[in-house]
Amino acid sequence: MKRIVWPLLVSVSLFGFSAGQSKPYSNRWVRISSNLREDSEVDRIRKIVETAARHGLTGVAFSAGLDQLDLKTPDYFRRLQRVREICAERKIEIIPSFMSAGYGGSVLAHDKNLAAGLPVRDALFVTVGGRAKFKADPAPAVVNSGFEKHSGGQLEGFAVTRPLGDMISVDRAVLKEGNASVRFENFGRYPGEWARLSQVVGVRPYRLYRLSCWVRSENMGDADPFGSGNFLLEVLGGDEKRPLQYQNPRVSSGGEWQKVAVGFNSWGYDKVEIVPKMRGAPEGKFWLDDLHVEEIGLVNVLRRPGTPLSVRSDEKGTQYEEGRDFAPVEDPQLNFRFDHDGPDIEITAGSRIREGERLRVSYYHGTNIYNGQTPLCMSEPKLYEIWHTQALLVHQALAPARYLLNMDEVRTGGSCEACKKRGMSMGQILGDCISRQFNLLREVNPKAEIFVWSDMLDPNHNADPNRRHYYLAEAGYAGSWNHVPKELGIVCWYFEKREASLRHFSALGFRSMAGAYYDADN
Repeated sequence: MKRIVWPLLVSVSLFGFSAGQSKPYSNRWVRISSNLREDSEVDRIRKIVETAARHGLTGVAFSAGLDQLDLKTPDYFRRLQRVREICAERKIEIIPSFMSAGYGGSVLAHDKNLAAGLPVRDALFVTVGGRAKFKADPAPAVVNSGFEKHSGGQLEGFAVTRPLGDMISVDRAVLKEGNASVRFENFGRYPGEWARLSQVVGVRPYRLYRLSCWVRSENMGDADPFGSGNFLLEVLGGDEKRPLQYQNPRVSSGGEWQKVAVGFNSWGYDKVEIVPKMRGAPEGKFWLDDLHVEEIGLVNVLRRPGTPLSVRSDEKGTQYEEGRDFAPVEDPQLNFRFDHDGPDIEITAGSRIREGERLRVSYYHGTNIYNGQTPLCMSEPKLYEIWHTQALLVHQALAPARYLLNMDEVRTGGSCEACKKRGMSMGQILGDCISRQFNLLREVNPKAEIFVWSDMLDPNHNADPNRRHYYLAEAGYAGSWNHVPKELGIVCWYFEKREASLRHFSALGFRSMAGAYYDADN
């Protein structure tokens, strides 16, 4: 489920799945997403509410940055009050939709360090001139990174989808660096097929890397706005080929050379397969040059209690102290992208760290998914303090009788110290998070009726017990449905598995809700 602004109808059953039910559902909602930054947004919402009222709907599931009400301007609250009045005039209920651990932007506006963290272990830094600077250990290498070497329909160092000259060709006229680039084309011959290069590169386990290249496009058409763009830089871990990165390279269509970069954690693997691949318009062309993998240090480093940083001597094992031996460490450009380098470590006056000393640094970093989705750590106490404040403010602003928890697609988590020390499965961590959200809302409004998106609690969907990994989470979410309050209403939105999902939750005693999948305007 992606974050978009198109409203589509949602129908609700509060009494479980029943194939023979004929009477109207007691709750019939439309979902509206808005940032309320302009008065025009109020007019747009008014038109939707009027249409909903004419068609007999009863409520609006309203997503409007409600996870950060304490940061909003007076103009925002003026518009929010006007939306409340519009709905009241037409007897349309507002169901606030908020508290998302999967899409953490609103909470990260309070503290970016609350992002879920992935571990980096024993990265090498060397002290030079009063600063410890990162050093690759060892530096990874892409064979034939400039694509100059090829023969017999093959590109040295790379596996190619089809022989050179078909979908992928060496181009010595259009290039960025060196003497050649590779050109992707003839997509019309193989509709839907990816033109694909791949190479296995050696890495160190639990290190942070950046994969970058130069690209140029011509008549490629629009990329999928929801994250699956025409051009992807896949990274697959080990023999099991676990996907290690999901960032979407943002490629312009202006015909100019552009550098793109993604980051990945190697997890426990000592080798990865890097896979640039492209598909596009039948007459489109796409060029790729200067493909590199480099180890990087302290990029997007997270600093919170559950993501400790360790600096020790490589030779003697001495554990050095932040504030005594080195200055506090942070990434001033923390943005969950990999378009910048991490900071040096500043050595303090009187430090025990010596010039030229090799240091081993362990830490946790944040990352994003697709076009900027950054999940939160569900084990960090400060998160619940922020949500408690928002729950109070939402109640004051809207006095709702019902709430919808935006707990879908939690794609990273479980790897930081805050999560590990709990000794819980991912299903238990998620269930505990939802239970705490439920209790926060009941504390504010003891009679509140609370709903949640289904996917992370559904064995037919993102909590599939057969799914070993869910994106960059430490493990799958199997059994999560056993750890949430039975009073929850579950909003099932996976259309293809709707009957199995509704039956699953009804059999467990949950109230079930049928939610239209709204990623297409149909």
